[in-house]
Amino acid sequence: MVYSAVEVRRARFAVAAVFAVHGAVTGSFATRVPWIQDHAGVSAGQLGLALAFPALGASVAMPLAGGISHRFGARAALRGLLALWTLALTLPSIAPNLLTLCLALFVYGASAGMSDVAMNALGVEVENRLGKSIMSGLHGMWSAGALIGSAAGTLAAHLGSDARLHHALAAAVLTAAGLVACAWVLDLQPAEDEDPPPRFALPPRSALLIGAIGFCAVFAEGASLDWSAVYLKDELETSAGLAAACTTGFTLTMALARLAGDKVVDRFGSVRTVRVSGALATLGGVLIVVGGSPVVAMSGFALMGLGIAVVVPLCFAAAGRSGANPSLAIAGVATITYTSGLVAPSAIGTLAQATSLVVSFGLVTVLSCGLAAFAGVLRAGDRDRPKISKPDAAVPDRRP
Repeated sequence: MVYSAVEVRRARFAVAAVFAVHGAVTGSFATRVPWIQDHAGVSAGQLGLALAFPALGASVAMPLAGGISHRFGARAALRGLLALWTLALTLPSIAPNLLTLCLALFVYGASAGMSDVAMNALGVEVENRLGKSIMSGLHGMWSAGALIGSAAGTLAAHLGSDARLHHALAAAVLTAAGLVACAWVLDLQPAEDEDPPPRFALPPRSALLIGAIGFCAVFAEGASLDWSAVYLKDELETSAGLAAACTTGFTLTMALARLAGDKVVDRFGSVRTVRVSGALATLGGVLIVVGGSPVVAMSGFALMGLGIAVVVPLCFAAAGRSGANPSLAIAGVATITYTSGLVAPSAIGTLAQATSLVVSFGLVTVLSCGLAAFAGVLRAGDRDRPKISKPDAAVPDRRP
């Protein structure tokens, strides 16, 4: 199928809107976890167990996304999977006990993972056709959507609203927005002689190598998000307000870096960008560990956010161009990064209990070095892409 340059550019904005909707669901859920805990009547330990189920559901379901896209086409698959994800937002808040909460979060995570794979695969396809980097900006839109969802959730919690009502309204709005956005994404269909992907398969070796880079970045992200405030408060004895501001600053730095990252990638390429990013993240980790003052530590967390911001988007882009089955490769990378996000907070806490938070962030610094050392595995992200030279030029159907 041939698409005009106008259609491809319109598809870019449509996919960006999908990323924002996806992020808004996450932000809407995260802010109401305390209400959900009280409603289900679970302890802190039971809640921790339940919160492992989204990652478990995502890991199990992600490899299925490629088969769904092959059967129904990219647009219809994304439309259905995104609607399933937005509607799944209503499930955790109506769970009355631990068992139903775990089941609800499993479905919530499974729908999140499948829609994540579908939208990243379409993002890579649009990037290929445009001939320039857009994946960093797309993930920046996800961060922006998460901030919007979090802000709305914070307001709802402040007003004391019932999370069941809040999530029902949010799901309705986000489902409608997602359906509108999906109407403009590329309607990719498999070739007549293209064999369907296996129902379930392990990710290819290339995805494992690329996923290892993503693992390091997401580990640093999860550690910084969950433990930066604790680090400043406990290790450096700052006020709770300043500690919270550090986490907010880290999140904002990541979002801004992702929104601006595509221009850097276009100029220097994926490999050089990640090598420099890894160096910045490593420098940030060193400042956190040896700085000894709140200002230096906060600067370190800012550098950490700046350094890891574009890595995961570039991992998805490289996975989508690493072989004949981009959906399977993207699913493999997504599974590894989801696992890292699940493991990081508890690993940091366990190591801190055995030693100290300083030692824990020493581990984060070592993993940040891995970004620079192994950035070469992202070379697939620097392959030549078709260029669009005229506003009305048709873009051929070149699937990675």
